[in-house]
Order: sequence, then structure tokens, then C-alpha cells
Amino acid sequence: MYNLSHNTTAINISNKKTQAWWRTKTKNHGYKKRQILTIGNVELNLILPYVVERSNKTNQKKKTLNQGFCPFLRWLSMEEGVTPLVWSNIAKYGAISSSFDAARKTLIDWGINISLKRIERLTYCFGKIGLSLRESKIFNLNIGNLLPGDTLKGQRVVIAADGGRTRIRINKKGRRHSKTNRHGFTGEWVEPKVLTIYTVNKKGKKIKNGEIPIINDATYEDYRGFLKILEMYLVDLGINQAKQVLLIADGAEWIGNHIPPLLEKLNCPLETYQLLDFYHATEHLQVFADNAFSKEEERKKWFKQTRSALKKGKINSIIEEMSKISLEFTSERRKNLDREINYFIKGNKEGRFNYHKISSLKLPIGSGAVESLIRQAVNLRMKGKCDRFGAGRRFKSDTYGTGKLKGFQP
Repeated sequence: MYNLSHNTTAINISNKKTQAWWRTKTKNHGYKKRQILTIGNVELNLILPYVVERSNKTNQKKKTLNQGFCPFLRWLSMEEGVTPLVWSNIAKYGAISSSFDAARKTLIDWGINISLKRIERLTYCFGKIGLSLRESKIFNLNIGNLLPGDTLKGQRVVIAADGGRTRIRINKKGRRHSKTNRHGFTGEWVEPKVLTIYTVNKKGKKIKNGEIPIINDATYEDYRGFLKILEMYLVDLGINQAKQVLLIADGAEWIGNHIPPLLEKLNCPLETYQLLDFYHATEHLQVFADNAFSKEEERKKWFKQTRSALKKGKINSIIEEMSKISLEFTSERRKNLDREINYFIKGNKEGRFNYHKISSLKLPIGSGAVESLIRQAVNLRMKGKCDRFGAGRRFKSDTYGTGKLKGFQP
């Protein structure tokens, strides 16, 4: 890198590659000393050409300088003073650790010893770049310029979606508090909507070799904003060229009512299946058993037998048996039983309890991938204990989406 920074050809190339950032009044402004951090905590000192935009202040003769940049570092994506590998690791552990302090301890083991503030700033900056790229692709999708990819060609694809629950800060109107010089805020509960898209091999194991990306994303927007994000990924990856597609989720209406029509719109393959997460379904069986049987032994026996029958695809006989049991009761207790029966009747009409067939195809019957993502990103990180630079600092005043909700956007 040191030799490259002294190479005239490389300097000229960096100037040409960064011309899009140059304005009409951008000029060379001498040299600037910059320090680059690499893996192993090695700091490299470079003296590089610096450019800046000159502008005239109103009613003044003196020219002022706006903030400039080093073309060489912008060309190499090292403007933040770290190499891409260092920045990637900082953003990774800054996002998934329980706090920025915990991230710092992990990064020190990697040979990256930087301050908490810098970890926080680089993590946020990385996130903003990701959001910018995502919004750019959504914009191109809306105007019809997003070209379908072929990443998923011939692949067995699993799409899982779910919603979490977090509080966000919304600042109160009016003056700041006289002692703290801060606005008060209210904490509103909102639902971050989370998605994951991955592929599985012939044995049903998730492919993690890096050749096919695993997509994890989320938003605080409503289901319309979520659907745009999902559509963008599916078009970009080429979902219409996939061999098989499985949509797996719990029984949330915003998923069941809106994602299947989207898959149909995108010309998904004939082998496209929908499935209700098996473990959510068994929870409904457990609720039914708790209401239907007074003895513990009877509850356990019925639940075990019915759970096995559900996995074997005997949904019709299960519904018939549950209906017979329900007729033995009256009033409030029967309402509770009928509510669980209606859950299975509705899912059965939409073909979402076909666990036997999905298992035979070596596809997952559980939504563990997205549940794990919610636990890691939402429950542990966003709802984790607040320390000085921890999860609580994520709830800033940046706005996104509707402009009403203020908080960190996954």
C-alpha cells in the first residue's frame, strides 16, 4: 500500500475513478498525512494528495474551503482510516455483540484495538452505506431498472419471515429539560419485520460456503415497505430461476396475505410451497390440549400422539378429532377450543400443514433460521442492557421510512 501511494500511475487512476465526487470548483490542495489501521493493529502512515472544493462566502473576499478528501483513499474505500477487512470486522461485531464494549473486547482479540466511540461511529457508518445500497436497488426496482440476477438458478430456496417487538424513542415536543438539557421521550412498542433468504443442499442442510449469499434484513416500516425490500432481493437474486421455493413462517396475517401473491407475481417455479412453522403449530395443539383435558396424563398422551400425526400429514383426521372433542364442552371453554380448530382449518385450506411432503423433499419444516435472527438482532442486541456505548445508544434521532418513527434501522 505504501508503494502504491507513491506510484504516479495509481494516483492518476484514483483521480479518474473519483471524478464523480469532484465538483466544478474542486481543486488540488497539496498533501495530507493519513493513518491507516490494518489487521494486527499495524498503523500505516501515508502522505497523500488532497482535494477540496473552494467556495466564496457572501459579501467577503476571502475564499473558504469545504471538506475535501483524498482520492487515493476513496478509490480504495479506506477513507475511514481502516482497511476494508478491519472495517468489516468492526461492523460485524459492533452489530452482533451485546454492546459496543463487548465488541471492543472481541476486536482486541482480532488485533484491532480502537476506541469505543470509533467502533460505534464505524458501525453506524457501515449501516448507512448498507441502507443506501438497499434504497438504491429499491429505487431501480420501482422504475423498472433492476435487472434480474441468476444467483438462485437451479437452487432450492427457503424464504422465512417473522416479526419481533422492540421499543423506540420518540422525542417529546417543547423545550429541553433545564438540568439535563435534553428532550424527554416516549417509548413506543413497534414491530421490526425480519426476513432471511437462504438455500439448502440435497440433504436439506443450509449452504454456507459463501458462493450463494445468505440474506438477512429487517425494517421498522409497515408490511408494504417490507414487501418492497423482499421483492428487491428476490428479483436481484433471480427467484424465478430457482428449482424449488419454500415460504415458511408463523401464522401472522401480514405474511400469509401478502407474500404468497408476491411470489406468484415474480413467476416463482411450479414447485413453490407454503408452510406454517411446525413448532408454532404444535404450540396451538398444546393450547387445545390444556383446554380440553383436565388430567396431566391425558394431555401429554393426546399431545404426543397428535403431534406425531401432524408431522405425518394427517391434518384432516386431527381436525375431525378436535371437532368431536370440542362438542363435549359448552360456553367459554368451547370458544377457546374452536379458536384453535379454526387455526388448523384455515391453514389446511391454504395447504400450509403439508409437513410430510416437505420433509420428504428434504426441506426444513421449522422457521428456526429467522427465529434465531430475531433472538440475536432484536432480543439480545436491540433490547439488551444499555451501557455507555451499548444497545441503548442505538436509539438515535435518525428518521427512516415514515419519518414519524425515530430509531435504529436494522
